[in-house]
Amino acid sequence: MSEAPKPLLLVAAAALVDVDGRVLICQRPEGKPLAGLWEFPGGKVEAGETPEACLIRELEEELGIVVPPPCLAPFVFASHAYEAFHLLMPLYLCRRWEGQVTNRHHAAITWVRPSKLTDYPMPPADAPLIAWLRDLL
Repeated sequence: MSEAPKPLLLVAAAALVDVDGRVLICQRPEGKPLAGLWEFPGGKVEAGETPEACLIRELEEELGIVVPPPCLAPFVFASHAYEAFHLLMPLYLCRRWEGQVTNRHHAAITWVRPSKLTDYPMPPADAPLIAWLRDLL
């Protein structure tokens, strides 16, 4: 007997890379699913929205930065089955933005060297992306 299909959730995420080669990660706040875990900034793609438009919106809302569309480079994606839904998450690399990165919605944010990303507990969908970043950066 096969399982009932799960709803597909499309979430776009960004690996913001600073001039020192560090990647920004954000800690999920209390009261949200997977609270306390670290993740790449981004969010749910709304109906009729492209992943790039979602990221531009989310990065402005969450971090107060403006990202021009050409500064988002598709990199890799995660596909993970959670209990209630299946997550598909494209990860974009971004090395240029306008404004100062400011924490607006997370419990904490931090810049981390790719080799140290495994020191931060991440949701199951985010964790496999670490090796790609470590190998590229």
